[in-house]
Amino acid sequence: MPARPLHTLRFTVAALCATAMLSLGAPAQAQVTAFKQAVAESIAGSGAVARYYRQRDFAPIWTGADDAGRARRSALFEAFSLAGLHNLPTSKFDSADLRARMAAAKTPRDMGKLDVALTRLFLEFGRDLQTGILTPSEVVKDIHRVVPLRDASFYLDGITSPDPRAFVRALVPATGEYTRLLKTKLDLQGQLAHGGWGPAVPAKSLKPGAEGRAVVALRNRLIAMGYLAANPRMTYDGAMQAAVMEFQADHGLEQDGVAGAGTMDEINVPMEDRLKSVIVAMERERWLNRPRGDRHVLVNLADFHARIVDFDQVTFQTRSVIGQNTNGRRSPEFSDVMEHMIINPTWNVPRSIATKEYLPALKRNPFSNSHLRVINSRGQVVDRGSVDFSNYSEKNFPFDLKQPPSNSNALGLVKFMFPNKYNIYLHDTPSKSLFARESRAFSHGCIRLADPFDFAYALLAVQEADPEPFFQSILRTRRETLVPLEQPIQVHLIYRTAVTQAKGRINFRRDVYGRDAAIWEALARAGVSLNSVQG
Repeated sequence: MPARPLHTLRFTVAALCATAMLSLGAPAQAQVTAFKQAVAESIAGSGAVARYYRQRDFAPIWTGADDAGRARRSALFEAFSLAGLHNLPTSKFDSADLRARMAAAKTPRDMGKLDVALTRLFLEFGRDLQTGILTPSEVVKDIHRVVPLRDASFYLDGITSPDPRAFVRALVPATGEYTRLLKTKLDLQGQLAHGGWGPAVPAKSLKPGAEGRAVVALRNRLIAMGYLAANPRMTYDGAMQAAVMEFQADHGLEQDGVAGAGTMDEINVPMEDRLKSVIVAMERERWLNRPRGDRHVLVNLADFHARIVDFDQVTFQTRSVIGQNTNGRRSPEFSDVMEHMIINPTWNVPRSIATKEYLPALKRNPFSNSHLRVINSRGQVVDRGSVDFSNYSEKNFPFDLKQPPSNSNALGLVKFMFPNKYNIYLHDTPSKSLFARESRAFSHGCIRLADPFDFAYALLAVQEADPEPFFQSILRTRRETLVPLEQPIQVHLIYRTAVTQAKGRINFRRDVYGRDAAIWEALARAGVSLNSVQG
C-alpha cells in the first residue's frame, strides 16, 4: 500500500491526539492527571529527559492537540523521512511504525507513554544524524575520537522552539565535505541502480599499445567512471593513457599511465565498495562535527599526507609516513592542539622500543647502537662497560635511551608537538627514500613529514615576518630549542578512504589498516544499507 501523503498524515495524527486528550468521557482533570502520571512513570531513571519533563510540569511535547503539538509532529515525520537519505537505520525511524504507534494510543495514559517514547526516539535520531550512529572506540580501539555529543536539552529546546522544522533541518552536519559526500552517495546509488560501471576488466595489467577484449573492457569502464569520452577505439592509445593517469591521481597511485597490477585492482573495485567508503566517510564526518579551527593541521592517514588548512582551503601539504600495519604501531586517530616545535630535537626512545628492540642488542654487545646514550635515573650518562645488560628484562630495565641532536637523529632536525597520552607527534626523518613509495606505512606510529622545514615555515609565518631565516638561525646552533607557537593550532589525525574535492571528482584511497571495513560492518549491523534513500 502506498504511503499516505504527509498533509493527510498530519491531519490524522492531530485528530488522534485531540480525540485521546479531549474527547474521552472522564473529567478533563483526570485525563491530565493520567497523562502526567504515565509520563512520570516512563521517565523514571532517565536523567536529562526526566529533568526536562519536570521543568515543563510533565506537559506533552508531541501529543498535544494544539498548534505547537501539530508543528512538532510534522517536524518529527520530516526528520524520519531524512533517515535513509543520511544513511541512518531506516527500520528504527520508520514512519509507518510511528503511525501505528500513534493510532494505538487510545487513552491519556497511552498518550503519556507515547510522548516519552517519541522523545527518546527523537533524541536517538538527532544524535545519530549530528554526531554519528557508532561509538568509534568500540569499533576500532585505535580511534580515540571524542565525539561532540550534545545534551538532551539541546535537542528538546530545539524541537520545542517556534520553528521545529528549521531545527530538524539544521541537525545535518554543515561542512562542505559532508554535503559533497551526500551528493556523491546519491550519484553512486543512482548509477548502481542502472548497472554501475559495468563488468570488471579481465586482465591483471595492461600497457599502452595493447589491443583486444580487455582493452575494450578498460575503455568502457573508464568511460562509465567519467575519465574518458565515449569512443569506439580498441587500442590502449594516448587518450586512454591520459585517462588512466587521471584515475591514478584520484586514487593516490603513481601517475605513469600504465594500468599495472595496483592500478587495475583499484579500477576493478566494485561500485558497491566505493559506496560503502562514502557512507563510512559520512559517519566519520559526523564524529568530527565540531569547529576544527579556522587554521588547522589535517593528517589523513589513509592518504599519507599532512596538510595545513586555512578557512577551508589547503594552503600547504606534504607527503607523510604513518605507522606500520602491525599491532602497537598503527597510528591512532584523535584531535589535539599543537603548542610548539622543537628544533634540533633529542630522541627520547620510547620504553617499548628501548626494551623490545635495543635491549636484546645491548645484551649481545653493550657497545652496540653507539648513537644512543644510556641514561640512569639521575639523568647521568652511564658507562656501558660497567653494566651487565643480561641482568635486565623488559620489566626491570632501569635506563632511558636518548639520541642527541644530529643529522642522523631518528626524529630528524625538527618535531612538532601536540602533547598527548599516545606519544604521537609529527617530525622530520633521515629516511627520506620512503616518501617515494606509493604506500607509506613504515613508522612506529608517529607521523614523518617529507617537507618538515617548509611545514615549519608555514606554521611560523603567522608569528615571524621572515620565518625561514628565523628557523635556520636556530637550526645552525645545533642545540635543542623549543619554539612556542604564539597561536596554538588544532591537529586532527583522521582516516578517510573517500575524500571529496571542492572542484573535481571524489578521491578514494586504500583501506590500509582495514578500519573502514570494520566500520561498515558495524554500520550494517546497526541497520544501515547501501540502497537507503530519502523516505
